[in-house]
Amino acid sequence: MQASTRRGPFHKGLIHGSTFRKLPLAIAIAALTMGVAQAAEAPTTSEAPALTVIHCAHLIDTVAGKMLGATSIVVDGQRIKEVVAGSVSRDGAKVIEMPANDTCLPGLVDSHTHLDGQFSKTSYSDQFRLNPADYAIESTVFARRTLLAGFTTVRNVGDVKYGTIALRNAINKGETAGPRIFSAGEAIGSTGGHADGSDGYRQDLQGDPGPQDSIINSPADAWKAVRQHYKEGADLIKIMPSGGVLDESSSSENPQMTIEEIKAVTTAARDYGFTVAAHAHGAEAIRRAVLGGVDSIEHGTFMDDEDMKLMKQHGTWYVPTIIAGEFVMAKAKEGWYPPQVARKALEVGPKILATAGKAYKAGVKIAFGTDAGVYPHGENAQEFVYMVQAGMPPMYAIQAATTHAATLLKHQNDFGSITAGKYADVVAVPGNPLDDIALMKKVDFVMKAGTVYKQDDKPTDAALESSLGM
Repeated sequence: MQASTRRGPFHKGLIHGSTFRKLPLAIAIAALTMGVAQAAEAPTTSEAPALTVIHCAHLIDTVAGKMLGATSIVVDGQRIKEVVAGSVSRDGAKVIEMPANDTCLPGLVDSHTHLDGQFSKTSYSDQFRLNPADYAIESTVFARRTLLAGFTTVRNVGDVKYGTIALRNAINKGETAGPRIFSAGEAIGSTGGHADGSDGYRQDLQGDPGPQDSIINSPADAWKAVRQHYKEGADLIKIMPSGGVLDESSSSENPQMTIEEIKAVTTAARDYGFTVAAHAHGAEAIRRAVLGGVDSIEHGTFMDDEDMKLMKQHGTWYVPTIIAGEFVMAKAKEGWYPPQVARKALEVGPKILATAGKAYKAGVKIAFGTDAGVYPHGENAQEFVYMVQAGMPPMYAIQAATTHAATLLKHQNDFGSITAGKYADVVAVPGNPLDDIALMKKVDFVMKAGTVYKQDDKPTDAALESSLGM
């Protein structure tokens, strides 16, 4: 199933909400695309052959966890019709011959992105200069860049004023090119916490944000906030039960939501069919989030043995975002951040990789996620390299970005493997990524739902036309 297109709903896992929270991106994106929307239609195959057959010399079976030889993928419209061993043909079908050295894989899934922003050295001051249209235009660029990197689906866990809801809808309409988006809209947090966009502002600039602004301070507030997200068109819920790195508060790990508040969020979320992702660096915040019933822990920097045991007992997923920790650590050393932020970045950065490796060895379920937006969009696949450095086998890292991530999203019947009936999301890399995981950074073919956006390492007309709203 495609992401919802209901009307509606950024806070970055490591990025502070005050960087971008004030900007109504949903309005800006809608205005930006209005001029071309009348002429824009979703990509169509009406003039194309009824079937497309992709001949892959090698294909990774992410369900069985093994490399296959020559395989033909028969695509009918947006879905896979057949997966057949060898090189086959079908009457009237268009044939795509992949290079003999390429390996085909399912479209990749990034379970932790922030497509409507990208942190830079000037981000703390940009919020006072840039207007909503600046961020809206950038989000379409970031979405296209993510898709061309091989990520056909993303879970966007926090934005500004529900901006990625508008971006999601524009992509679904074919007005701009990008991955399939499942959006949490704004992240939900507590007063003064990592989701509070007024944190760090002087008193007369702070205002008094409440549940309608995704700031809660009681179980009753939690219910209001979840219901507001349903009204805005969110696909899932993101909460902030711990401090963060790229804000100006003193701690990245202190707990910032009670168990009762978390339980209220998850209970309300279940009523509305939402899963719940929890940004949590500190061990106590992780414990509360797991006991409170969340579906996934994001970052998990200071996760301890007890947390890992609880996560296994409760079936809680872990999304490490190692690349974000490595990036902020490097940029802190370069003087990008204010002193208090730099201190936290230097505390968190060195720990995430080791924590991810320990969690893998302990048997915690891991899904691929990167915190894109903390680092430059399009570089998502560097996470594969770090996962392998942490001790995960290359096949496991690839499964984390395919079958595992699809299961976390509860869309394992739609994507995550190259299987009959699923969306025709297919990517390829030049060589065997099981021998060299860094090849995942060199995706040279991208098909999403039957439409080819990249071939022979170049964007296709579909990618260019969609990005122009044509």
